Amino acid sequence: MNVPIAMTTLESSTKSVAREIYRSTKTYDHNEGLSCCFRQWRAVHSHCRLIHGYALAFRLVFATHELDDRNWCFDFGGLKPVKEWLKHMFDHTMLVAEDDPELHRFETLHRDGLIDLRVLPAVGCEATAKHVFDYVADYAHKETGGRVWLESVEVKEHSGNSAIYSRS
Repeated sequence: MNVPIAMTTLESSTKSVAREIYRSTKTYDHNEGLSCCFRQWRAVHSHCRLIHGYALAFRLVFATHELDDRNWCFDFGGLKPVKEWLKHMFDHTMLVAEDDPELHRFETLHRDGLIDLRVLPAVGCEATAKHVFDYVADYAHKETGGRVWLESVEVKEHSGNSAIYSRS
């Protein structure tokens, strides 16, 4: 009789306790007016090497093990600075990779007031998702004292193309 009890105790002590995860999403859709231009200078085989633009949409997924005192994962009202940053980065701007061989020409256009230039480590939907993730993850961590983490960022060029970035 004691053996099953001991096994049960042993089994229960070695089982990991599952933690609840709450998730919430915030979307800034195509109607936000985040219209920007890209140039994929490395895409020599395609028309993506040319300057082209999209009205980008973003989907942010937040997660936590503990809800706040209002039973929320993240207070979306606290995302106003993120929305302003997204507008600064992607509203009528030109995104160029820092290693673009024509960067000096884009800098001249910017100096002449013809484009609003943003130089990023890399461009494209995937690289943009990572860039936004890095910024928003840091913001969410600071705003919640680490209680909330950013799980993923999806960037949509249009209804047919998107990229998702997350860290494991």
